[in-house]
Amino acid sequence: MSTLKNHVQLIGNVGQEPTITNLESGKKVARFSLATNEYYKDAKGEKQTETNWHTVVAWGKTAEIIEKFVGKGKEVGVTGKLKSRSYEDKEGIKRFVTEIEANEILLLGSKNDK
Repeated sequence: MSTLKNHVQLIGNVGQEPTITNLESGKKVARFSLATNEYYKDAKGEKQTETNWHTVVAWGKTAEIIEKFVGKGKEVGVTGKLKSRSYEDKEGIKRFVTEIEANEILLLGSKNDK
């Protein structure tokens, strides 16, 4: 049951080419945006789409898979957990970020699929 305390599963489309960073330790980190869509009918009965954007971060082997096979527009499934952090921007303002730390990725089409 403890694995359900902080568990995220999403299926969506990659919004931009992933950013891959090679750390001094030799480890890789991948970062990309993921769009998920929800569909509903409004008061007039017309179909509407609501898009939510998520930042996904992956480390090590998962980052290597992303580097090789994931590109803009590709549909992927992501399993991981939510991580929150803060930082100071260039103007010295404290910013807060919530990201999905992926531990597993499911490739749902070819890299060039839109």
